[in-house]
Amino acid sequence: MKSKGLNYTIAGEVFTRFPGYVRGVVRAYGVTNGPSSEEVISLMRESEAELRGRLKTDDLAEHPRMVSWRDAYRAFGVKPTKFRPSMEAMARRVLKDQEIPSINMLVDIGNIVSLRFLVPAGGHAVDVMEQDVALRPATGEEEFTAFGSDLVENPVQGEIILVEGNTVLTRRWTWRQANHTLVLPTTVDVEVNVDGLPPVPATEVEEACRQVIELIERFCGGTTSYEILSAETPTIKL
Repeated sequence: MKSKGLNYTIAGEVFTRFPGYVRGVVRAYGVTNGPSSEEVISLMRESEAELRGRLKTDDLAEHPRMVSWRDAYRAFGVKPTKFRPSMEAMARRVLKDQEIPSINMLVDIGNIVSLRFLVPAGGHAVDVMEQDVALRPATGEEEFTAFGSDLVENPVQGEIILVEGNTVLTRRWTWRQANHTLVLPTTVDVEVNVDGLPPVPATEVEEACRQVIELIERFCGGTTSYEILSAETPTIKL
């Protein structure tokens, strides 16, 4: 695997405030991305159907995996019904009998696994990264340009953000991604984050990472590995 030699760190304050939290990081280098095949899209539709078979929209807000993220958002001052965690927003769409649009193979693979496990799972293009990456509370001085926007904004002090240097890659922990590291059809090197807040155990995050790897190797090739960021191992190399 071609390493970029960049550090990827989760700040100790995140683990202190949210005990038991872990983040799985899948690294996939030298992949071939592009429009999803019919088989990938079929797997996504299967994941949607499986979710509809075990959950109803009215049950979602009380689901333990939604409650934990809503509580976390409130803890850093965000109203979770206004800014929904990514997997809750996607699950709500699916439970309203809407299909998740196919973006490209890597993005779709993240969505498939997110629906299967009902955990946040999203990727960032490593090709464009030049500085160390960190998940940490915002100072409020960082800059964020949301997907689909040219407007530069600053995060709210204290919200959990993923940053490369001083550039925000994701606001509100698992809410919205920036333009900077979007996974495009031309992306060759990627990292995929899989988040686990209790009651999700680390073992399940590891299984989700293994499924991400299996799907990437199957449909995109490349060289893959994963590690778990935790209070005991807060830093890895990209």
